[in-house]
Amino acid sequence: MLLSDVANTRLASQQISATNFKTAKQLVSWMGAMQAQDYNMAKWAIGVRSPNTTDKIIQTAIDKGDIIRTHLLRPTWHFVSADDIYWMLQLSAPRIKASIKTRNKQLGLTTKIISKSNSIIEKALAGGKHLTREELMAKIEKAKIRTDEYRSGHLMLEAELDGIVCSGSINGLKQTYALLEERIAKPKAITQEEALAKLAQKYFESRYPATLQDFTWWSGLSASNARQGLEMIRSTLISVNIGSQTFWFPSSFKKPIDFSESAYLLPAFDEFTISYKDRSASVSLKDQIRLNTFNGIFKPIIVINGNVVGIWNRTIKNDKFIIETKFFNKSPGKKIIRELLKDPVTRLGNFWGRIASIK
Repeated sequence: MLLSDVANTRLASQQISATNFKTAKQLVSWMGAMQAQDYNMAKWAIGVRSPNTTDKIIQTAIDKGDIIRTHLLRPTWHFVSADDIYWMLQLSAPRIKASIKTRNKQLGLTTKIISKSNSIIEKALAGGKHLTREELMAKIEKAKIRTDEYRSGHLMLEAELDGIVCSGSINGLKQTYALLEERIAKPKAITQEEALAKLAQKYFESRYPATLQDFTWWSGLSASNARQGLEMIRSTLISVNIGSQTFWFPSSFKKPIDFSESAYLLPAFDEFTISYKDRSASVSLKDQIRLNTFNGIFKPIIVINGNVVGIWNRTIKNDKFIIETKFFNKSPGKKIIRELLKDPVTRLGNFWGRIASIK
């Protein structure tokens, strides 16, 4: 295998070029976790991997609690299957809590204050209530706990990491929180080692070919824990060296004879790029700086034959999506690329129930 084959193989392993799953929940579970701070784009990340789904179908799965949006891994917002939320929290929470301890101290959020906030939140949501952050903060402020200067985010993050809250159903256009144990029954606990192995298995099955360094980055685990996870599943994997890097695959992997021509409009923060510490297989180093802003916002990308060739955005006009494209390099093949993008544009429009066209 050549480095040029890596990105195309990832299109297959990530279910972008073809999918093996019928529901959004199955897809999210296969992926393990999918970055989701841009809520609508995160739903498209599921949709682009599930051709027969729509925004409404995925929103229904979220409202039902089949898919949960919470802070995990590095940490940032992620979609995760309800079946995986507890053991992933078990792995992620201690490390994330340790990483924000200094900032909590700067904000004056002591263990006592966090415990009091958790109790208020738990009481407010008891009985199946789904409340917005603003509604919860109003109750916390009544107890003389400050919520300004990012304190509200830290208080909700602590409640998530302590397994008290998770995402609730959408309220108009606003996100809500619900009690995790009311929303999803707590399963029998698994050991730390079992959780490590499970996370490693999900990663290398859904994102191959990938390196240990990629897994360490994506998982947010310490280098030693990530290595331990890989070693625990090593018997189920095969590896190949490309340059100085060792890439891992499931042992069942069979290299395609060739890759068909392909074009995709992938969302902001898509796992196709964000899953890997080294993204050079799909985008050159000089173009990588065009993918994200100074404050870490990853833009929606245009992928042709496994290569990131540009970025896109959408403008909503009445019932229509106008897709604007910006290619990294001027080339005589741009007209051909725009022709290739016709089907992806139509698919994107169908997902949101609108007519879509390229400007």
